[in-house]
Amino acid sequence: MSLKAFCSKFQFWGRVVARREAGGKRSYYKSRGSGLPEPGQAAHVRVVDLRSDTVTKPGAAMRRAMAEAEVGDDVMGEDPTVNELQKIAADMFGMEAALFVPSGTMSNLIAVMVHCRERGDEMIVGDLSHLHIYEQGGSAQLAGVHATTADTLADGTLNLDQLESKIRHGYPDPHYPRSRLICVENTHNIQGGRVMPLHFLQEVRALADKHGLLVHMDGARLMNAAVALGVPPADILQHTHTVSVCLSKGLGAPVGTMLAGPRDFISRAVRCRKALGGGMRQAGILAAAGKLSLQDMVQRLQEDHNNARTFARALETCEPPLFAVDMAAVETNILRFQIREPALTPAEFCDRMAQVGDGEEDALGQGIQVLMYPHFGNSVRAVWHLGISAEDTHLAVGKLQFVARQCLENKQQRGL
Repeated sequence: MSLKAFCSKFQFWGRVVARREAGGKRSYYKSRGSGLPEPGQAAHVRVVDLRSDTVTKPGAAMRRAMAEAEVGDDVMGEDPTVNELQKIAADMFGMEAALFVPSGTMSNLIAVMVHCRERGDEMIVGDLSHLHIYEQGGSAQLAGVHATTADTLADGTLNLDQLESKIRHGYPDPHYPRSRLICVENTHNIQGGRVMPLHFLQEVRALADKHGLLVHMDGARLMNAAVALGVPPADILQHTHTVSVCLSKGLGAPVGTMLAGPRDFISRAVRCRKALGGGMRQAGILAAAGKLSLQDMVQRLQEDHNNARTFARALETCEPPLFAVDMAAVETNILRFQIREPALTPAEFCDRMAQVGDGEEDALGQGIQVLMYPHFGNSVRAVWHLGISAEDTHLAVGKLQFVARQCLENKQQRGL
């Protein structure tokens, strides 16, 4: 099965969910299936994997730190490496305490469970937020928490007037749930790695304080936002009550997320983590990788941002002009761009980029597989990470130009 056919199986997303923007369809990136080419099929093929920053692998220094980690039983609070990681994260985020959690999805769910303690409580989320789209409705499914949505704007922020209109004022009227929590996402995944402006977060916090609500940040890529803004993460998080920060994306750890907030919040979070099966024993082996992520891997995120912009500029100047990209929106390591050519769908484009085409090795000196995902609104999503160098990006640009020329030649042959 080709990537085109693989993605076509899931086009029901576009039929089920109407989009406000032109194109009117929503299609999200999918998990890798058997139809995608296997990386490294031959020695002369170079794979540039831009599917996600979750595909990173720990390097030699990180593996060594994991192998040498001092460990204990973390459920008993006795793993020294976990305890040290939690102290490092809390200090870095400007929070009273932090908790090491297996995944970002679990971390967000724990935050919702702690903030919304009664079944039927309500949280307000962006309609394109990761917590709302990609986490299987766990807040409702497992925590009994209702979600109401506000429209996500192009820059990942929310309309504050609409957000305020979603707050319920009738509690304890039996008709209504009780508004308890506002969730924001930084950087914003679906909208292309957009960074939340500090003034927006300040206004959200003021709104929450006005109505007695709490603010949780899904900060899976918070460190990308901090690097892009040139500020410490604590400067961003002063406007939130709690945060969830992934270690296993651009920071390169193999697993793990930090949940941080007030000390009493974390003590309750420990109980929720245990109930969800997230209590780990000698977890210091994993926490050692997390320590290295926070201490050594943050500043290098700028390289990913630079490489993403390099590729975006190549899209902007590509001949023939098959692509549309908003350079002002390329703020971090996630790039979302549109296909201008009506005869070429995002799935077809990704399929061509992932295959080694006829004449490619002669033209480029080697076969190059560039792995990306079709996205919603006739767009493609590509993500840079520590496994992608400037050289890899240059090769991906060469492959892009080769595919564009092929598309032009095919179009001319068809007499279009």
